[in-house]
Amino acid sequence: MKEEFAKQYITIGKNIRKFREEREWSQEDVANRCSVNAAKISKMENARVDYMLSSLLEVCKALGKDLEEVV
Repeated sequence: MKEEFAKQYITIGKNIRKFREEREWSQEDVANRCSVNAAKISKMENARVDYMLSSLLEVCKALGKDLEEVV
């Protein structure tokens, strides 16, 4: 991940976790609702990986959130 975008990745990860936990879902629950596996969701939540916009959009859709709410 590029250092210049680290803050945004951290914010996105925190928001994904917050929305997931509000639903009392595990990472596996989110993964079962989209085409992103639980390991990648973990990495997204912890800002440990670059990911494609399509993956982020899949997770947003599974959580019932617009991209703007997560970013």
